Amino acid sequence: MTNPIDAGGAAAVSTMPASAPLRVRRTNPIKEILRPLGQLLIFVLGSSIVMALITVALALILRPTRDDMDMLQITLILLPQVLIDGLVLGFMYATIALGYTMVYGVLEFINFAHGEIFMFGAFAGVELLLWIERTNGLDVGNLAAYGLIIVAIIVGMVISGLLAITTERLAYRPLRGAPRLIPLISAIGVSFFLQDMMRFMQSAINGDFYRTFPDFGPFGKRITLFSMPLDDRTIDIAIQVKSLIIIIVAIIMLVGLNYLVNATRLGKAIRSVAQDQRTSSLMGINVNRIIALTFLIGGALGGAAGVLFAFKFTRADPYMGFLPGLKAFTAAVLGGIGNITGAMLGGIVLGLLESFAAAYLSIFTNGAMGAEYKDILAFAILILILVFRPSGLLGSKTTQKA
Repeated sequence: MTNPIDAGGAAAVSTMPASAPLRVRRTNPIKEILRPLGQLLIFVLGSSIVMALITVALALILRPTRDDMDMLQITLILLPQVLIDGLVLGFMYATIALGYTMVYGVLEFINFAHGEIFMFGAFAGVELLLWIERTNGLDVGNLAAYGLIIVAIIVGMVISGLLAITTERLAYRPLRGAPRLIPLISAIGVSFFLQDMMRFMQSAINGDFYRTFPDFGPFGKRITLFSMPLDDRTIDIAIQVKSLIIIIVAIIMLVGLNYLVNATRLGKAIRSVAQDQRTSSLMGINVNRIIALTFLIGGALGGAAGVLFAFKFTRADPYMGFLPGLKAFTAAVLGGIGNITGAMLGGIVLGLLESFAAAYLSIFTNGAMGAEYKDILAFAILILILVFRPSGLLGSKTTQKA
């Protein structure tokens, strides 16, 4: 099994007698903070360089096929902005994938309702800000605007975390000893139920099915990183303030989750339950409580991601969690599902693939294929990667637990 233990070593409890004390390795808190940051830097640089080299190579190969433009020049000009957009999208997927991988690491259970938990968090944050807007509370300075975004994220985390615990208690815990297909079907049912529940609530209260994220603060502004000359004009390479916030929050979530799992008492209990639930129970660990807390953490991460998604794309609707949730699950599998840093890597790779496909497909195919085919190309490449690396980029081959 691949689980959060892979991110920080195993809590070897399954081979210990019931009377022996639970022993786990000592961890260095500073190391658990710096290690994921170093891995993340390597992942970002490595993925970006590989994608850039492949794209430039394709531009060189296809250059003779276009007489109306210098394909290599256009590719190089677009490259910095495409990289930035791809990384922002990748971090967005990664924040959602962290919730998936947290639950799977402990239960080996794919919570397909995570996308809807993500959606509830988005609505919670948006509704809070819309309520504040109705009281003219959004007419604030830049510093207060950042504070309001933080409050919205916290509210989304609380609502989604509580919803995740509730679904675990009502829909998953009674089926824990059942064949794995049964909880999976239950998760799909919960997903549809939550979608329709939100649709009913929104139609009954507001008369529509979606809510628009209010426009306030400096978040729509673009920060110019550098400029590139092109003939008689200059192209600015820039990033939105809201995109920077998404990247910063994603990094904080990764470091915080990694620290929690690998350097805290709760994390030791989570790793122990992930390794062997029965032995953990014999050691005095309340397995049901740890699993519930795992759902709480995963749901809270999903809620934060939901608010950030609505923040980035300015809209929340009852079906917003389906496609991002599917892509985040794909990112988690690509990175090695159950592996915390693997979820981040998978999200970054998927985001870069989509961004590059959307930007360059039309150029490389002379208009035959456009941005609408980005998902096809991205998932085709992901399939090829998984054919040669079925356990994911950072996953490891493991045997099935008895």
